[in-house]
Amino acid sequence: MNVDLTHRRKQSGFTLVEIAIVLVIIGLLLGGVLKGREMITNAKIKRIENDFAGVSAAIYAYQDRYGVLPGDDPAASSRFSGTWAAADNGNGNGNISGGWSSTNNSQESRKIWKHLRGAGLIAGPVDNTAASFQQPSNSFGGLVGIDLNLYNLSGHNIVFGELPGDIAQILEARGDDGVPSTGSIQSHGSQTTYNIDTRYDVAFRQ
Repeated sequence: MNVDLTHRRKQSGFTLVEIAIVLVIIGLLLGGVLKGREMITNAKIKRIENDFAGVSAAIYAYQDRYGVLPGDDPAASSRFSGTWAAADNGNGNGNISGGWSSTNNSQESRKIWKHLRGAGLIAGPVDNTAASFQQPSNSFGGLVGIDLNLYNLSGHNIVFGELPGDIAQILEARGDDGVPSTGSIQSHGSQTTYNIDTRYDVAFRQ
């Protein structure tokens, strides 16, 4: 019996053209995935910058309307609708006291979020639950909080917790002097560079 070996050879394997096409398609897919990741990261960085501007604007708007800082407002419980207690008021001394990542609702750094929500300047509930006082989350999963005289910064600062080192590095390059321990954007410690494999709590001077 005769076997057509020529025909069999033609049917086996891929041609160089076919392999080249497959490699081009794979390259395009990988490029699309990488570009997509880059776009997502850039969007998250932009959200950090927008959140800083938004929280700053909300604080200034509150102060302009009522003549006191949110969180420190001694009359917040009588200003707004919702569920309030006298303990939700601040002491009116001109400072927002307490740690930026506090879970203690008696601290002004937590009360600020209920005051801003009560004024309608940020979204969220205005009741007697912890959610009224809860700090917002940032685009990288950490908290956004308020602190006073943090690191080498004076005055009130807006803090973004748990930012990856490479993201902190980008924010520094875009908005400050590039050094974590100086300028208007700072992080904990006295390091002169960010380690990209470390997460940082990054404070912005308000």
